[in-house]
Amino acid sequence: MGASVGRSRRRGFRDINITPLVDVMLVLLVVFMVTAPLLATGLKIDLPNVQAPNTPVKDGQLLVTVTAEGRVMFGEDDVTGKVFESFSQNPRVQQERELYIRADTNARYGNVAEVVAAARRSGVVSLNLLVEPEASDESEPSEPGKP
Repeated sequence: MGASVGRSRRRGFRDINITPLVDVMLVLLVVFMVTAPLLATGLKIDLPNVQAPNTPVKDGQLLVTVTAEGRVMFGEDDVTGKVFESFSQNPRVQQERELYIRADTNARYGNVAEVVAAARRSGVVSLNLLVEPEASDESEPSEPGKP
């Protein structure tokens, strides 16, 4: 009674067909090889103009200035080349953990990035970039009924 006559039991695959898998992997490889050089090259962009309100700096705030020549001024002291040491040894920086960075328009991005990195490494948690607000060409709108 245990034998079934006329029925054949269906057996599973003995081997996995990897041909479709290899086809898909080759297509993905070609796609990534074509798109990788496009991702590696930088796009030429123009950074937007800053339209922000003027940020008032109190007299007692810690101010770092990056000049167009690449000099870094911490308050009144020139700390070019020793920015991290200045920040890590300054007790006010360690206590307040807040800095205001003012960079010249023509300052190199690398110089500003070095100041930001040194501030982060020395424990600063609040970095504020000061900008000069853009002068608007539009005059203040007048009230209705007044010229």
